[in-house]
Amino acid sequence: QVHIEESGGGLVQAGGSLRLSCVASGRTFNIFYIGWFRQAPGKEREFVAAIRWSSDYTYYIDSLKGRFTIGRVDDKNTVYLQMDSLEPEDTAVYYCAANPNGVDWNVPAKYEYWGQGTQVTVSS
Repeated sequence: QVHIEESGGGLVQAGGSLRLSCVASGRTFNIFYIGWFRQAPGKEREFVAAIRWSSDYTYYIDSLKGRFTIGRVDDKNTVYLQMDSLEPEDTAVYYCAANPNGVDWNVPAKYEYWGQGTQVTVSS
């Protein structure tokens, strides 16, 4: 079992920045990818970015590349999502999740362990 906990959401003006954190605990040796997803009201959950647990290789949805950065902090069990130049369209609940399957790093169904989500609201 892997436990995931996110933090760092909040309200920010357009053009601002936020940094989300995701702490993984438990059987972290089972993790293949850590991913960030988001879900806006009335929309499906959308892949944002992922990081390969063993190598720190990163993956992004093309539309967010350059504004969002995923990485790991020194303790290695914490993954962050740095979000810059935020737009009102970025408003959503952001979820961190762990994928133990080694495939489909952008598919929500392949992620078995999810955090509770953190709200990000960008005002215009």
